[in-house]
Amino acid sequence: RAPDRSHPTPAQGPTPRYFTWDEVAQRSGREKERWLVIDRKVYNISEFVRRHPGGSRVISHYAGQDATDPFVAFHINKGLVRKYMNSLLIGELSPEQPSFEPTKNKELTHEFRELRATVERMGLMKANPVFFLLYLLHILLLDVAAWLTLWFFGTSWVPFLLCSVLLSIVQAQAGWLQHDFGHLSVFGTSKWNHLVHHFVIGHLKGAPASWWNHMHFQHHAKPNCFRKDPDINMHPFFFALGKVLSVELGKQKKKYMPYNYQHKYFFLIGPPALLPVYFQWYIFYFVIKRKKWVDLAWMITFYVRIFLTYVPLLGLKGFLGLFFMGLVQRSRRLGITSLAWECWFLESNWFVWVTQMNHIPMHIDHDRNMDWVSTQLQATCNVHKSAFNDWFSGHLNFQIEHHLFPTMPRHNYHKVAPLVQSLCAKHGIKYQSKPLFSAFADILGKRARWRGR
Repeated sequence: RAPDRSHPTPAQGPTPRYFTWDEVAQRSGREKERWLVIDRKVYNISEFVRRHPGGSRVISHYAGQDATDPFVAFHINKGLVRKYMNSLLIGELSPEQPSFEPTKNKELTHEFRELRATVERMGLMKANPVFFLLYLLHILLLDVAAWLTLWFFGTSWVPFLLCSVLLSIVQAQAGWLQHDFGHLSVFGTSKWNHLVHHFVIGHLKGAPASWWNHMHFQHHAKPNCFRKDPDINMHPFFFALGKVLSVELGKQKKKYMPYNYQHKYFFLIGPPALLPVYFQWYIFYFVIKRKKWVDLAWMITFYVRIFLTYVPLLGLKGFLGLFFMGLVQRSRRLGITSLAWECWFLESNWFVWVTQMNHIPMHIDHDRNMDWVSTQLQATCNVHKSAFNDWFSGHLNFQIEHHLFPTMPRHNYHKVAPLVQSLCAKHGIKYQSKPLFSAFADILGKRARWRGR
């Protein structure tokens, strides 16, 4: 009689339990059970997903699949993590089972793993502390310069506008810096990366680290995969995204918005509204609902800081205009009309255009369980390197390299780029890089073609 393997127990003794890829694929979470494979070992993550430090969803997106490459990509202390995973181990793939699923490119995966080993030997996964220290200092200096502008020149229209521009730069650049710490790409231990991440995103930006982890790691795990990448959650309620999804939407005869004009109303509900409207209420909802009190405390320090430094200069109305409202107001102190061009409005435009240019013009589809390289390359493109583009985008113009090696310090992206290009050329994978404004134009061009028909 064949043994019952439907409810396996943790592997014990010298004889491990063996499974097939089909058995693993059946445990994708649809029937509550979730398994995944790392280096041919099978893990039951059904209960662990709630305790997963990176969030329950990101690990669940690989339920029923091989997660070897994302595991290597996301973790910097792999030996320690593997020890914690021992309690989840239930067996391994049967000896006759291949090491790769049928949907994945075996040769490409093998050569990418060799490339990663080469990258590690070259020291490209190690950060230059001076780079990140200087980057932080330039943010802090601009923050001080914004306040000094109002203190020294007064609150008339010109210094008020200059102050809001400087603060927008501070917020955008702090956003790129927190991204570095969130990806564990600065320090050699997770502890220090997490600590400074809380400071930068919480104290300098007023946002919760846990919310960023929850959203952003999902995006990296399954970029441009519908229902797995939260960055494309605007489909289909606001926009019709991707050729495949737009055709499906047309067949379903569903139309939530006038998609024929989405390339036009994108300017109204996309870049200007994402941060000051949606993010500002959602981050508080997130931390309160999930009881992330440490994150909330960090966020409060941001609001206390800007309140104490700017209200004495601007008064309450001017302060609200600078940071929150973006309205044309009348200054009672000076008796003149000043433009309260608030920093979150400016930063929102900056943030949306930069983050959309690398992904929205690319292929958007359901999860097809492809190999790590194919998953990332079909969903990402680069923008040409220049001193301005590097600074303006926080080096996210090297989006391909960042997605393949998410824990790599950004100052090394340009060094690994030629190696990635060679790998892509060898396997016939398109490596896209374009000028900055061409990338911006492609966002609108794609939206004009995706109309949900």
